Amino acid sequence: MRNLEKYKGIIPAFYACYDEEGKVSPERTQMFTQYLIDKGVKGLYVCGSSGECIYQSKEERKVTLENVMKVAKGKITVIAHVACNNTSDSEELAAHAESLGVDAIASIPPIYFHLPDHAIAEYWNDISKAAPNTDFIIYNIPQLAGVSLGMNLYKEMLKNPRVIGVKNSSMPVQDIQMFKDVLGDNSVVFNGPDEQFVAGRIMGADGGIGGTYAVMPELFLAADKALNEGNFNKAKEIQYKIDRIIYAMCACHGNLYGVMKEILRGRGVDIGGVRKPLASITEEDKKQIGICSKMIDEAIESLN
Repeated sequence: MRNLEKYKGIIPAFYACYDEEGKVSPERTQMFTQYLIDKGVKGLYVCGSSGECIYQSKEERKVTLENVMKVAKGKITVIAHVACNNTSDSEELAAHAESLGVDAIASIPPIYFHLPDHAIAEYWNDISKAAPNTDFIIYNIPQLAGVSLGMNLYKEMLKNPRVIGVKNSSMPVQDIQMFKDVLGDNSVVFNGPDEQFVAGRIMGADGGIGGTYAVMPELFLAADKALNEGNFNKAKEIQYKIDRIIYAMCACHGNLYGVMKEILRGRGVDIGGVRKPLASITEEDKKQIGICSKMIDEAIESLN
């Protein structure tokens, strides 16, 4: 049996940290890493969707991961998303991540062209070969990647001994059950959609990786604790509060990550804005952002 305990818990998807000119900031990346460690999270998922990886060069992604690892290595679990839309760049990022000592690498399938399963498997296995001593996690996010991880492809990938499971961001919680049912406790499945964290965990997810965790880690940590204690009513109550906050944040004109970064700025954690073509927050958004921030504060206070 594999020892997968280091992956079980709350793992925020790490936000891109920019300076005032919109460049990746090593200092802010280190500061934000320490901020999340101090909150008590299990680990960090770096350079994924929440890290705006699709709009960054591989050199920028290396800078982000290097500065996360300067602070996090040996303290918490670090999973590096290394996928690019070509195999060579992805292999380069995978090898770089392994050289830094990450716990695992992860990858979406190639996007844009709809490739057959055997080509996707070859892409993932090539990436994994570039980091031969590192766990590999498949990132299933069909609503953005345009490709859904099917059971035949998943079982084919499990022939690779480095593949330990799935970060599942498809909406049906049934998918979590299907992936978990293949190898049971000898695999790890993460709940992806934050709005269904509790449902995903009950269905069999070992933990969660989510884009809104970093702006309200206290709530997800509390929900996870309630689940571990068998207090499902409390977990459900926290999930309802989380979802109301997410819906309120999504009511803004600006991109969700821009909204969350503005909330963090109000808490003294300035990690910049978002990169175009993601929409920046507007002046009109600021009132709604204040409401969202207050909702988070009140939800945290209600935990006591």
